[in-house]
Amino acid sequence: MKLDSSISAVVTGGASGLGAATARALAALGVKVAIFDMNSDKGEALAKEIGGVFCKVNVTSDADVDAGFAKSRAAIGQERILINCAGTGLPIKTASRDKATGAIKHFPLDAFDKIIQINLVGTFRCIAKSAAGMLSLDPLDAQGERGVIINTASVAAQDGQIGQASYSASKAGVVGMTLPIARDLMNDGIRVNTILPGIFDTPLMHSAPENVRAALAASVPFPRRMGQPEEYASLALEMCRNSYFNGESVRLDGAIRMAPR
Repeated sequence: MKLDSSISAVVTGGASGLGAATARALAALGVKVAIFDMNSDKGEALAKEIGGVFCKVNVTSDADVDAGFAKSRAAIGQERILINCAGTGLPIKTASRDKATGAIKHFPLDAFDKIIQINLVGTFRCIAKSAAGMLSLDPLDAQGERGVIINTASVAAQDGQIGQASYSASKAGVVGMTLPIARDLMNDGIRVNTILPGIFDTPLMHSAPENVRAALAASVPFPRRMGQPEEYASLALEMCRNSYFNGESVRLDGAIRMAPR
């Protein structure tokens, strides 16, 4: 797919971190970009910066997602690119004993479900609704390409750490549905890929103490640093450009394999 002003894109979780870097990278090539996010201040500011459109969207809400696509399509047209970066995590052990009181507790099931709803079901909700819209488009080329969908999982999908049961399950689900969805959409020329980032220098990491950040960076085999959001964006753009990239889940992690903690 040639990335230029004839192409429209939607980036969920696009107001910061990996999503913001990808939105900027797409816009720099002339692509018209809509940002879906819960943070109106950051989302509106970035949309103004890149000449895009901001849509306040909670990916767990059918109504929000429908309204977001309606607003973005009215402003920049039917998207040919969907990049799913919206997600969250909550580290809690499956079951544990309180060191002070000895009380035993387990992972609250409502909290577990919330992570699944945002990271997995929310991703699928956006995929299904975007793909349905892409089906209305004419193919771009003789091969019949209509669009491309890129999801964000995590290396935790394969080597989740202590306290990451819900997060790892949600991200493993994203990896697990990548190939089936690519097969669902293959006859309509819509490609589907997933990126599994390792330790990236995102806003979540900015709040960590410097010694923690340094230790995390040193744990990466090579290069010994955290990944930069622009490196995620670079891979996302290649997945858009390269039409033979389909049904793949790719780690982007400096060769790290996460330890238990």
